[in-house]
Amino acid sequence: MSQLYQGIIQRYREFLPLQTDAKIISLCEGSTPLIRLQNLAELIQYDIELYVKYEGLNPTGSFKDRGMTMAVTESYNQGVRAIICASTGNTSAACAAYAARAGLQSFVLIPEGKIALGKLAQAMLHGAHVIQIKGNFDAGMALVKKLGQSLPIAIVNSINPARLQGQKTAAFEIVDALGAAPDYQCLPVGNAGNITAYWLGYNEYATQQRCQLPIMCGYQASGAAPFLQGAPVQYPETVATAIRIGNPRSWDGAMTATTASNGWFCAFSDDVILATQKLLADNEGIFCEPASAVAVAGALADIRNGRIPASSRVVCTLTGHGLKDPDIAIQQSAVPTETVAATLADIKALIADKL
Repeated sequence: MSQLYQGIIQRYREFLPLQTDAKIISLCEGSTPLIRLQNLAELIQYDIELYVKYEGLNPTGSFKDRGMTMAVTESYNQGVRAIICASTGNTSAACAAYAARAGLQSFVLIPEGKIALGKLAQAMLHGAHVIQIKGNFDAGMALVKKLGQSLPIAIVNSINPARLQGQKTAAFEIVDALGAAPDYQCLPVGNAGNITAYWLGYNEYATQQRCQLPIMCGYQASGAAPFLQGAPVQYPETVATAIRIGNPRSWDGAMTATTASNGWFCAFSDDVILATQKLLADNEGIFCEPASAVAVAGALADIRNGRIPASSRVVCTLTGHGLKDPDIAIQQSAVPTETVAATLADIKALIADKL
């Protein structure tokens, strides 16, 4: 099979713990672009090699597809016929899509009124049984863990080790694209599975490629920043719904990643997150969801303050596409107000006035 049409399991099978005869459940995820941000680097006037790993171009529009292909493949081959997750949005979309691909039932628990409509629409259209709860993600996760113990159903949240095994392949792709690991890897942090997975991936792959390991930088929203607080946040709040999580399930893994790499955590306000989302769209033509933008906000702040030194190679992971949360995007955009007659003269005059 041509690599063009391979998913991450086919591409990196030797690094993934799957039985040799397993039927693979894939939507050709992975192989997302690593894009150099030339305009932003010029805008901030720093000598920096700045990239984004655009995970919003996965099949369901987020990085969750990497983990879900592994989790669903494993569940399917174990004879499980139903999967479940708690979600702030992206996990529910991936869970539902890969369940549909495998012919499995899917159940998703979401916080009532706290999920972006773009993500909810995906889960519903893929046929998931969507259950809204009067509580946040952390409450949903606690319920899912208990359900997994009492029902013949597989949990596909990142507490499932297969999820992190799939997500680590993003680090493999970055090393393949650059020929080495970056100096700094910047990630949004919510449930903390991704920063844990990247560190796992870099340790496996960069070591094999005989290149240095990156410094791991995790960025959170100010209203949902348990790593900055040093303890869970009971009522997390942020416009960046994908990281609106107060009690990360991969806490230890995230702490290991930052501590072992001499990295750090920082947090940013919703205003800064949204401004960075628009900055990327206006200057680079890249449309990411708000949670993704926090990684770029963090990188830019740490470049300016000297924490990330000049001439560094920096990769920021954009975890989800901007269409995941269209309402937020619309709120930041100018509503069309100009209407003219459908004549060449009128339209030409309008455009000429703006040139």
